[in-house]
Amino acid sequence: MVCTGNAARSVMAALLLRDRLGENGAVTVESAGTLVIPDQPMSIRTRSALERHGLRDPFHRSKQLDEALVDRSTLILTMEESHGQWMRRRLPAALKLSGSLKRVVAELPATASTSSDLAARVAELNLAEHTFEPWEEVIDPGSGTQDAFDSCIDELALLIDALVVELKR
Repeated sequence: MVCTGNAARSVMAALLLRDRLGENGAVTVESAGTLVIPDQPMSIRTRSALERHGLRDPFHRSKQLDEALVDRSTLILTMEESHGQWMRRRLPAALKLSGSLKRVVAELPATASTSSDLAARVAELNLAEHTFEPWEEVIDPGSGTQDAFDSCIDELALLIDALVVELKR
């Protein structure tokens, strides 16, 4: 999961996905950001939003998306257009694995493959060829009130629930 500062959207989405997949999930879930101040804890508003969903991660520290993380990834989910633009400039190898969370939720079920292999399903999406569209954005609650963070996690929870259905296919 990738957002800008690795302090709100990607943190919430990653924790939601880990929670939905369970302790023994076959998928390793990590979060990172494109413009990070490293080793910062999540904001109090992010923590409060997570607690509304029964989630906690007192050990989270922000980290920068880098080549090593891309190399060990099968799928990179972004939240806004600038994340793909940043990857195009800094980590172009990530583009074939990167798509917006909303696009992947919408299109992963439509892949023609009968394979359950996630890498094959992601390859069929041709993510590097997509142009980000306005409907794909998950609004950054960063400078907003607690209500903005709560709305964001509620939206992410619905998206993650839909993603989990597809990941388990």
